[in-house]
Amino acid sequence: MTDPTTTAERLVRRFARETNLLVAGRDFSVIGTDAVAEELRRLIPALGGHLAGGGVVFAPGQEPQILMDGGLLPARSTAEERVDIAGAHMPVSSAIARRLGDAGAVRGIRIGIAMVLEPKTAQLALLLRDAGADVAVYAHPDEIDVDVADVLRTRGIPVDGDPALAGDAERRAAIAFLRRGFDLLLDDGSHLIRLAHEEGLAASLRGAAEETTSGLTPLRLMQSEGLLGIPVIAVNDAAMKTSFDNRYGTGQSCVFAIADVLDAAGIGMRDRPVVVIGYGPVGEGVAAHLRAFGVSVGVAETDPVRALRAAHDGFEIGALEELAPGALVISATGAPHTIGTGILAAAHIVAVAGGVPGEVDVDLAALRPEHEHLDRVGDGALLIARGGCVNLAAAEGNPIEIMDLSFAVQLGAVEHLLTRDLPPGLHAFPAEADAAIALAALEARGDRIDERGSAQIEAQGEWRSPRYREASA
Repeated sequence: MTDPTTTAERLVRRFARETNLLVAGRDFSVIGTDAVAEELRRLIPALGGHLAGGGVVFAPGQEPQILMDGGLLPARSTAEERVDIAGAHMPVSSAIARRLGDAGAVRGIRIGIAMVLEPKTAQLALLLRDAGADVAVYAHPDEIDVDVADVLRTRGIPVDGDPALAGDAERRAAIAFLRRGFDLLLDDGSHLIRLAHEEGLAASLRGAAEETTSGLTPLRLMQSEGLLGIPVIAVNDAAMKTSFDNRYGTGQSCVFAIADVLDAAGIGMRDRPVVVIGYGPVGEGVAAHLRAFGVSVGVAETDPVRALRAAHDGFEIGALEELAPGALVISATGAPHTIGTGILAAAHIVAVAGGVPGEVDVDLAALRPEHEHLDRVGDGALLIARGGCVNLAAAEGNPIEIMDLSFAVQLGAVEHLLTRDLPPGLHAFPAEADAAIALAALEARGDRIDERGSAQIEAQGEWRSPRYREASA
Protein backbone atom coordinates (compact mmCIF):
# COMPACT_ATOMS: atom_id res chain seq x y z
CA MET A 1 0.00 0.00 0.00
CA THR A 2 1.40 3.42 -0.99
CA ASP A 3 2.13 5.71 1.94
CA PRO A 4 0.28 9.07 2.19
CA THR A 5 3.45 11.10 1.55
CA THR A 6 4.12 9.35 -1.77
CA THR A 7 0.48 9.64 -2.83
CA ALA A 8 0.46 13.36 -2.03
CA GLU A 9 3.67 13.88 -4.01
CA ARG A 10 2.17 12.08 -7.00
CA LEU A 11 -0.95 14.25 -6.87
CA VAL A 12 1.12 17.44 -6.88
CA ARG A 13 3.29 16.17 -9.72
CA ARG A 14 0.19 15.18 -11.67
CA PHE A 15 -1.14 18.72 -11.30
CA ALA A 16 2.11 20.11 -12.72
CA ARG A 17 2.32 17.49 -15.48
CA GLU A 18 -1.28 17.93 -16.64
CA THR A 19 -1.31 21.74 -16.52
CA ASN A 20 2.36 22.80 -16.89
CA LEU A 21 1.56 25.42 -14.23
CA LEU A 22 3.57 26.56 -11.22
CA VAL A 23 2.83 25.45 -7.66
CA ALA A 24 4.59 28.40 -5.99
CA GLY A 25 2.41 31.48 -5.65
CA ARG A 26 -0.82 29.69 -6.63
CA ASP A 27 -4.01 29.25 -4.60
CA PHE A 28 -5.16 25.64 -4.16
CA SER A 29 -7.81 23.72 -2.34
CA VAL A 30 -7.77 20.01 -1.60
CA ILE A 31 -10.68 17.56 -1.51
CA GLY A 32 -10.34 14.66 0.89
CA THR A 33 -10.53 13.56 4.49
CA ASP A 34 -7.65 11.18 5.08
CA ALA A 35 -3.91 11.30 5.72
CA VAL A 36 -3.21 12.08 2.06
CA ALA A 37 -5.19 15.32 2.25
CA GLU A 38 -3.35 16.24 5.43
CA GLU A 39 -0.01 15.55 3.72
CA LEU A 40 -1.09 17.79 0.82
CA ARG A 41 -1.83 20.50 3.37
CA ARG A 42 1.86 20.27 4.40
CA LEU A 43 3.41 19.75 0.97
CA ILE A 44 1.73 22.49 -1.05
CA PRO A 45 2.89 25.34 1.24
CA ALA A 46 6.35 23.74 1.42
CA LEU A 47 6.49 24.14 -2.38
CA GLY A 48 5.36 27.77 -2.17
CA GLY A 49 1.67 27.26 -2.87
CA HIS A 50 -1.16 28.71 -0.81
CA LEU A 51 -4.13 26.77 0.52
CA ALA A 52 -7.21 28.94 0.11
CA GLY A 53 -10.00 28.87 2.68
CA GLY A 54 -8.20 26.69 5.18
CA GLY A 55 -6.96 24.18 2.64
CA VAL A 56 -8.98 20.97 2.87
CA VAL A 57 -12.54 20.63 1.59
CA PHE A 58 -13.98 17.67 3.48
CA ALA A 59 -15.76 15.23 1.19
CA PRO A 60 -16.48 11.89 2.93
CA GLY A 61 -15.64 8.89 0.80
CA GLN A 62 -14.04 10.89 -2.03
CA GLU A 63 -10.53 10.22 -3.25
CA PRO A 64 -8.13 13.08 -2.40
CA GLN A 65 -7.52 15.46 -5.26
CA ILE A 66 -6.15 18.94 -5.90
CA LEU A 67 -8.45 21.67 -7.17
CA MET A 68 -7.21 24.66 -9.13
CA ASP A 69 -9.09 27.95 -8.86
CA GLY A 70 -11.88 26.02 -7.16
CA GLY A 71 -12.38 23.55 -10.01
CA LEU A 72 -10.98 20.47 -11.69
CA LEU A 73 -7.82 20.63 -13.78
CA PRO A 74 -8.38 21.88 -17.35
CA ALA A 75 -8.38 19.56 -20.35
CA ARG A 76 -5.08 19.90 -22.19
CA SER A 77 -4.74 16.87 -24.41
CA THR A 78 -4.18 18.34 -27.88
CA ALA A 79 -1.40 20.64 -29.08
CA GLU A 80 -4.02 23.30 -29.84
CA GLU A 81 -5.28 23.12 -26.26
CA ARG A 82 -1.76 23.26 -24.84
CA VAL A 83 -0.94 26.37 -26.87
CA ASP A 84 -4.21 28.10 -25.99
CA ILE A 85 -3.99 27.30 -22.26
CA ALA A 86 -0.44 28.67 -22.25
CA GLY A 87 -1.81 31.90 -23.68
CA ALA A 88 -4.53 32.06 -21.03
CA HIS A 89 -1.87 32.01 -18.29
CA MET A 90 0.56 34.57 -19.80
CA PRO A 91 -1.07 37.90 -18.83
CA VAL A 92 2.15 39.88 -18.42
CA SER A 93 3.60 39.01 -21.83
CA SER A 94 0.18 39.61 -23.38
CA ALA A 95 -0.07 43.09 -21.83
CA ILE A 96 3.40 44.11 -23.01
CA ALA A 97 2.79 42.74 -26.51
CA ARG A 98 -0.49 44.69 -26.72
CA ARG A 99 1.33 47.86 -25.73
CA LEU A 100 3.97 47.26 -28.41
CA GLY A 101 1.21 46.67 -30.93
CA ASP A 102 -0.76 49.78 -29.95
CA ALA A 103 2.39 51.89 -30.27
CA GLY A 104 3.29 50.36 -33.63
CA ALA A 105 6.74 49.62 -32.19
CA VAL A 106 7.23 46.28 -33.95
CA ARG A 107 5.09 46.76 -37.04
CA GLY A 108 6.97 45.25 -39.98
CA ILE A 109 9.99 44.29 -37.85
CA ARG A 110 11.37 40.88 -38.83
CA ILE A 111 11.97 38.79 -35.71
CA GLY A 112 13.54 35.34 -35.60
CA ILE A 113 12.89 33.21 -32.52
CA ALA A 114 15.40 30.41 -31.90
CA MET A 115 14.28 28.61 -28.75
CA VAL A 116 12.94 25.33 -27.47
CA LEU A 117 9.65 25.06 -29.31
CA GLU A 118 6.80 24.15 -26.97
CA PRO A 119 3.46 25.87 -26.15
CA LYS A 120 4.91 28.89 -24.32
CA THR A 121 7.37 29.67 -27.12
CA ALA A 122 4.50 29.33 -29.59
CA GLN A 123 2.60 31.96 -27.62
CA LEU A 124 5.58 34.34 -27.73
CA ALA A 125 5.64 34.02 -31.51
CA LEU A 126 1.87 34.56 -31.74
CA LEU A 127 1.98 37.61 -29.46
CA LEU A 128 4.70 39.24 -31.55
CA ARG A 129 2.86 38.40 -34.76
CA ASP A 130 -0.37 39.89 -33.41
CA ALA A 131 1.57 43.03 -32.39
CA GLY A 132 2.56 43.52 -36.04
CA ALA A 133 5.93 41.82 -36.33
CA ASP A 134 6.95 39.46 -39.13
CA VAL A 135 7.90 36.33 -37.13
CA ALA A 136 9.55 33.01 -37.92
CA VAL A 137 10.72 30.27 -35.53
CA TYR A 138 13.69 27.90 -35.57
CA ALA A 139 14.11 24.93 -33.22
CA HIS A 140 17.01 22.52 -32.87
CA PRO A 141 16.20 18.89 -33.73
CA ASP A 142 16.04 17.79 -30.09
CA GLU A 143 14.12 20.89 -28.98
CA ILE A 144 11.03 20.83 -31.16
CA ASP A 145 7.53 19.68 -30.33
CA VAL A 146 6.37 18.74 -33.82
CA ASP A 147 2.69 19.04 -32.91
CA VAL A 148 3.18 22.56 -31.58
CA ALA A 149 5.17 23.40 -34.71
CA ASP A 150 2.20 22.30 -36.80
CA VAL A 151 -0.11 24.52 -34.73
CA LEU A 152 2.09 27.53 -35.48
CA ARG A 153 2.24 26.72 -39.18
CA THR A 154 -1.54 26.40 -39.26
CA ARG A 155 -1.77 29.84 -37.65
CA GLY A 156 0.50 31.39 -40.26
CA ILE A 157 3.93 31.42 -38.59
CA PRO A 158 6.78 29.68 -40.43
CA VAL A 159 8.67 27.08 -38.39
CA ASP A 160 12.06 25.72 -39.44
CA GLY A 161 13.22 22.60 -37.64
CA ASP A 162 13.13 18.85 -38.04
CA PRO A 163 13.88 16.20 -35.38
CA ALA A 164 15.54 14.07 -38.07
CA LEU A 165 18.29 16.61 -38.80
CA ALA A 166 21.82 16.13 -37.47
CA GLY A 167 25.35 17.39 -38.03
CA ASP A 168 25.91 19.36 -41.23
CA ALA A 169 22.24 19.08 -42.21
CA GLU A 170 21.21 20.82 -38.99
CA ARG A 171 23.77 23.58 -39.52
CA ARG A 172 22.56 24.13 -43.11
CA ALA A 173 18.98 24.39 -41.86
CA ALA A 174 19.96 26.97 -39.24
CA ILE A 175 21.89 28.99 -41.84
CA ALA A 176 18.88 28.87 -44.17
CA PHE A 177 16.74 30.20 -41.34
CA LEU A 178 19.13 33.13 -40.80
CA ARG A 179 19.05 33.85 -44.54
CA ARG A 180 15.34 34.60 -44.23
CA GLY A 181 16.64 37.99 -43.09
CA PHE A 182 15.82 39.33 -39.63
CA ASP A 183 16.10 42.60 -37.79
CA LEU A 184 16.19 40.92 -34.38
CA LEU A 185 17.03 37.48 -33.02
CA LEU A 186 15.61 36.10 -29.76
CA ASP A 187 17.97 33.26 -28.88
CA ASP A 188 18.33 30.53 -26.27
CA GLY A 189 21.93 29.33 -25.95
CA SER A 190 23.24 31.99 -28.40
CA HIS A 191 23.56 29.28 -31.07
CA LEU A 192 22.13 31.41 -33.87
CA ILE A 193 23.76 34.63 -32.70
CA ARG A 194 27.14 32.91 -32.94
CA LEU A 195 26.27 31.19 -36.22
CA ALA A 196 25.25 34.53 -37.75
CA HIS A 197 28.71 35.89 -36.91
CA GLU A 198 30.47 32.79 -38.26
CA GLU A 199 28.57 33.00 -41.55
CA GLY A 200 28.93 36.75 -42.04
CA LEU A 201 25.20 37.31 -41.54
CA ALA A 202 25.34 39.41 -38.38
CA ALA A 203 25.81 42.76 -40.10
CA SER A 204 22.16 42.87 -41.20
CA LEU A 205 20.88 42.38 -37.63
CA ARG A 206 19.85 45.36 -35.51
CA GLY A 207 20.35 43.31 -32.36
CA ALA A 208 19.50 40.22 -30.38
CA ALA A 209 18.42 39.01 -26.95
CA GLU A 210 19.90 36.01 -25.14
CA GLU A 211 17.81 33.95 -22.71
CA THR A 212 20.29 31.75 -20.85
CA THR A 213 23.40 31.69 -18.68
CA SER A 214 25.03 29.13 -20.95
CA GLY A 215 24.33 31.35 -23.95
CA LEU A 216 25.83 34.47 -22.38
CA THR A 217 29.12 32.79 -21.50
CA PRO A 218 30.41 32.48 -25.10
CA LEU A 219 29.00 35.92 -25.95
CA ARG A 220 31.07 37.45 -23.16
CA LEU A 221 34.14 35.75 -24.61
CA MET A 222 33.29 37.11 -28.07
CA GLN A 223 32.90 40.58 -26.60
CA SER A 224 36.25 40.38 -24.79
CA GLU A 225 37.90 39.42 -28.08
CA GLY A 226 36.15 42.18 -30.02
CA LEU A 227 34.12 39.72 -32.08
CA LEU A 228 30.57 40.57 -31.01
CA GLY A 229 29.31 42.77 -33.80
CA ILE A 230 25.74 43.53 -32.67
CA PRO A 231 24.04 44.76 -29.47
CA VAL A 232 22.72 41.88 -27.38
CA ILE A 233 20.42 42.29 -24.38
CA ALA A 234 21.41 39.91 -21.56
CA VAL A 235 17.87 38.75 -20.80
CA ASN A 236 19.13 35.99 -18.51
CA ASP A 237 20.64 38.54 -16.12
CA ALA A 238 17.40 40.46 -15.61
CA ALA A 239 16.01 40.03 -12.10
CA MET A 240 12.59 39.09 -13.48
CA LYS A 241 14.19 36.25 -15.41
CA THR A 242 16.84 34.81 -13.10
CA SER A 243 14.92 35.23 -9.84
CA PHE A 244 11.91 33.32 -11.12
CA ASP A 245 12.79 31.24 -14.18
CA ASN A 246 16.00 29.79 -12.76
CA ARG A 247 14.91 29.29 -9.16
CA TYR A 248 11.18 28.59 -9.15
CA GLY A 249 10.64 27.39 -12.72
CA THR A 250 13.69 25.20 -13.22
CA GLY A 251 13.58 24.06 -9.60
CA GLN A 252 10.04 22.74 -9.91
CA SER A 253 10.20 21.39 -13.44
CA CYS A 254 13.52 19.53 -13.02
CA VAL A 255 12.76 17.99 -9.63
CA PHE A 256 9.26 16.96 -10.70
CA ALA A 257 10.58 15.48 -13.96
CA ILE A 258 13.25 13.48 -12.12
CA ALA A 259 10.66 12.19 -9.65
CA ASP A 260 8.30 11.22 -12.50
CA VAL A 261 11.04 9.29 -14.34
CA LEU A 262 12.17 7.45 -11.21
CA ASP A 263 8.60 6.74 -10.08
CA ALA A 264 7.80 5.16 -13.44
CA ALA A 265 10.83 2.90 -13.00
CA GLY A 266 9.78 1.94 -9.46
CA ILE A 267 12.52 4.00 -7.80
CA GLY A 268 11.66 6.35 -4.95
CA MET A 269 13.44 9.69 -4.88
CA ARG A 270 13.51 9.70 -1.07
CA ASP A 271 15.24 6.31 -0.95
CA ARG A 272 18.76 7.77 -1.14
CA PRO A 273 20.64 11.03 -0.52
CA VAL A 274 20.71 13.63 -3.27
CA VAL A 275 23.65 15.85 -4.22
CA VAL A 276 23.07 19.14 -6.05
CA ILE A 277 26.15 20.40 -7.90
CA GLY A 278 26.16 24.19 -7.99
CA TYR A 279 24.24 26.59 -5.76
CA GLY A 280 23.39 29.39 -8.13
CA PRO A 281 19.70 30.24 -8.67
CA VAL A 282 19.03 26.88 -10.39
CA GLY A 283 20.78 24.91 -7.67
CA GLU A 284 18.91 26.86 -4.99
CA GLY A 285 15.58 26.04 -6.60
CA VAL A 286 16.40 22.38 -7.10
CA ALA A 287 17.56 21.98 -3.50
CA ALA A 288 14.49 23.79 -2.13
CA HIS A 289 12.06 21.60 -4.07
CA LEU A 290 13.92 18.44 -3.04
CA ARG A 291 13.71 19.51 0.59
CA ALA A 292 9.94 20.07 0.27
CA PHE A 293 9.68 16.44 -0.89
CA GLY A 294 11.49 15.29 2.24
CA VAL A 295 14.75 14.42 0.49
CA SER A 296 18.14 14.52 2.26
CA VAL A 297 20.16 17.07 0.23
CA GLY A 298 23.86 17.85 0.05
CA VAL A 299 25.46 20.60 -2.04
CA ALA A 300 28.78 20.55 -3.90
CA GLU A 301 29.89 24.08 -4.78
CA THR A 302 33.27 25.56 -5.81
CA ASP A 303 32.35 29.18 -5.03
CA PRO A 304 32.94 29.86 -1.32
CA VAL A 305 30.16 32.47 -1.01
CA ARG A 306 27.57 30.20 -2.57
CA ALA A 307 28.78 27.23 -0.52
CA LEU A 308 28.41 29.25 2.67
CA ARG A 309 24.92 30.32 1.62
CA ALA A 310 23.98 26.66 1.08
CA ALA A 311 25.26 25.85 4.55
CA HIS A 312 23.17 28.68 6.03
CA ASP A 313 20.16 27.33 4.15
CA GLY A 314 20.63 24.13 6.11
CA PHE A 315 22.22 21.86 3.50
CA GLU A 316 25.25 19.66 3.99
CA ILE A 317 28.14 20.92 1.89
CA GLY A 318 31.21 19.03 0.79
CA ALA A 319 33.36 17.80 -2.06
CA LEU A 320 31.49 16.04 -4.85
CA GLU A 321 33.60 12.88 -4.68
CA GLU A 322 32.73 12.54 -0.98
CA LEU A 323 29.00 13.16 -1.37
CA ALA A 324 28.35 11.29 -4.63
CA PRO A 325 28.79 7.56 -3.79
CA GLY A 326 25.39 5.88 -3.84
CA ALA A 327 23.55 9.18 -4.31
CA LEU A 328 21.27 10.76 -6.88
CA VAL A 329 23.54 13.46 -8.32
CA ILE A 330 21.96 16.47 -10.06
CA SER A 331 24.16 18.90 -11.99
CA ALA A 332 22.93 22.51 -11.85
CA THR A 333 26.02 24.23 -13.21
CA GLY A 334 25.30 24.73 -16.90
CA ALA A 335 29.00 23.98 -17.49
CA PRO A 336 30.44 21.18 -19.66
CA HIS A 337 32.21 18.19 -18.07
CA THR A 338 30.71 18.83 -14.63
CA ILE A 339 30.19 15.09 -14.11
CA GLY A 340 33.05 12.86 -15.21
CA THR A 341 33.66 9.14 -15.30
CA GLY A 342 34.58 8.91 -11.61
CA ILE A 343 31.25 10.30 -10.46
CA LEU A 344 29.38 8.16 -13.01
CA ALA A 345 31.04 5.08 -11.49
CA ALA A 346 30.28 6.12 -7.89
CA ALA A 347 26.79 7.64 -8.08
CA HIS A 348 23.58 5.64 -8.18
CA ILE A 349 21.64 8.01 -10.46
CA VAL A 350 22.72 11.11 -12.42
CA ALA A 351 20.55 13.90 -13.88
CA VAL A 352 21.11 17.37 -15.33
CA ALA A 353 19.22 20.53 -14.42
CA GLY A 354 21.69 22.73 -16.29
CA GLY A 355 21.47 22.80 -20.02
CA VAL A 356 24.67 22.59 -22.06
CA PRO A 357 25.86 19.68 -24.20
CA GLY A 358 28.41 17.53 -22.41
CA GLU A 359 27.50 18.55 -18.86
CA VAL A 360 27.82 14.81 -18.24
CA ASP A 361 31.02 13.54 -19.84
CA VAL A 362 29.66 10.28 -21.25
CA ASP A 363 29.72 8.30 -24.49
CA LEU A 364 26.04 8.19 -25.41
CA ALA A 365 26.61 5.29 -27.78
CA ALA A 366 27.67 3.12 -24.84
CA LEU A 367 24.47 3.62 -22.82
CA ARG A 368 22.22 0.64 -22.10
CA PRO A 369 18.50 1.42 -21.93
CA GLU A 370 16.82 0.31 -18.69
CA HIS A 371 13.54 2.25 -18.70
CA GLU A 372 11.97 5.22 -20.46
CA HIS A 373 14.36 8.20 -20.04
CA LEU A 374 16.69 5.97 -17.99
CA ASP A 375 19.95 4.38 -19.22
CA ARG A 376 22.79 2.53 -17.53
CA VAL A 377 26.33 3.90 -17.92
CA GLY A 378 28.35 0.69 -18.18
CA ASP A 379 28.31 -0.91 -14.73
CA GLY A 380 27.85 2.45 -13.04
CA ALA A 381 25.09 4.99 -12.56
CA LEU A 382 21.68 5.26 -14.12
CA LEU A 383 21.59 8.36 -16.35
CA ILE A 384 18.31 10.25 -16.72
CA ALA A 385 17.35 11.70 -20.14
CA ARG A 386 20.77 10.78 -21.60
CA GLY A 387 22.33 13.67 -19.71
CA GLY A 388 20.13 16.31 -21.33
CA CYS A 389 18.37 19.02 -19.38
CA VAL A 390 15.78 16.84 -17.68
CA ASN A 391 12.86 19.27 -17.68
CA LEU A 392 13.04 19.53 -21.47
CA ALA A 393 14.07 15.98 -22.32
CA ALA A 394 11.58 14.24 -20.01
CA ALA A 395 8.92 16.92 -19.42
CA GLU A 396 7.43 20.09 -20.91
CA GLY A 397 9.90 22.67 -19.66
CA ASN A 398 9.37 25.42 -17.16
CA PRO A 399 5.84 26.26 -15.98
CA ILE A 400 3.71 28.66 -18.00
CA GLU A 401 3.60 31.52 -15.48
CA ILE A 402 7.39 31.45 -15.19
CA MET A 403 7.87 31.69 -18.94
CA ASP A 404 5.31 34.50 -18.97
CA LEU A 405 7.80 36.53 -16.90
CA SER A 406 10.83 35.47 -18.95
CA PHE A 407 9.11 36.24 -22.24
CA ALA A 408 7.93 39.57 -20.84
CA VAL A 409 11.63 40.37 -20.44
CA GLN A 410 12.24 39.23 -24.03
CA LEU A 411 9.49 41.57 -25.22
CA GLY A 412 10.99 44.38 -23.15
CA ALA A 413 14.35 43.63 -24.76
CA VAL A 414 12.76 43.92 -28.21
CA GLU A 415 11.43 47.36 -27.28
CA HIS A 416 14.80 48.44 -25.88
CA LEU A 417 16.67 47.33 -29.00
CA LEU A 418 14.26 49.18 -31.27
CA THR A 419 14.09 52.43 -29.30
CA ARG A 420 17.75 52.87 -28.34
CA ASP A 421 20.84 53.32 -30.48
CA LEU A 422 22.94 50.69 -28.74
CA PRO A 423 26.55 49.95 -29.71
CA PRO A 424 27.71 46.36 -30.31
CA GLY A 425 28.22 44.33 -27.16
CA LEU A 426 26.27 42.93 -24.25
CA HIS A 427 23.79 45.23 -22.54
CA ALA A 428 21.94 44.88 -19.26
CA PHE A 429 18.16 44.84 -19.24
CA PRO A 430 17.06 48.19 -17.76
CA ALA A 431 16.19 48.07 -14.06
CA GLU A 432 13.14 50.27 -14.58
CA ALA A 433 11.80 47.81 -17.17
CA ASP A 434 12.35 44.96 -14.69
CA ALA A 435 10.32 46.84 -12.09
CA ALA A 436 7.53 47.54 -14.60
CA ILE A 437 7.25 43.82 -15.39
CA ALA A 438 7.07 42.98 -11.68
CA LEU A 439 4.31 45.53 -11.16
CA ALA A 440 2.39 44.16 -14.14
CA ALA A 441 2.70 40.64 -12.70
CA LEU A 442 1.44 41.80 -9.30
CA GLU A 443 -1.47 43.61 -10.96
CA ALA A 444 -2.37 40.45 -12.90
CA ARG A 445 -2.46 38.56 -9.59
CA GLY A 446 -4.59 41.22 -7.94
CA ASP A 447 -1.91 41.89 -5.32
CA ARG A 448 -0.98 45.22 -3.76
CA ILE A 449 2.42 46.26 -2.47
CA ASP A 450 3.35 48.67 0.26
CA GLU A 451 4.31 52.28 -0.42
CA ARG A 452 6.83 54.45 1.36
CA GLY A 453 5.41 57.27 3.41
CA SER A 454 6.37 60.91 2.85
CA ALA A 455 8.54 60.96 6.00
CA GLN A 456 10.47 57.90 4.82
CA ILE A 457 10.97 59.39 1.37
CA GLU A 458 12.13 62.67 2.93
CA ALA A 459 14.50 60.86 5.32
CA GLN A 460 15.95 58.76 2.53
CA GLY A 461 16.49 61.84 0.40
CA GLU A 462 18.21 63.55 3.34
CA TRP A 463 20.43 60.52 3.92
CA ARG A 464 21.54 60.60 0.30
CA SER A 465 22.25 64.34 0.25
CA PRO A 466 25.80 65.75 0.33
CA ARG A 467 24.85 67.74 3.46
CA TYR A 468 24.09 64.49 5.36
CA ARG A 469 27.34 62.88 4.28
CA GLU A 470 29.34 65.98 5.35
CA ALA A 471 27.59 66.11 8.76
CA SER A 472 28.34 62.41 9.31
CA ALA A 473 32.00 62.66 8.39
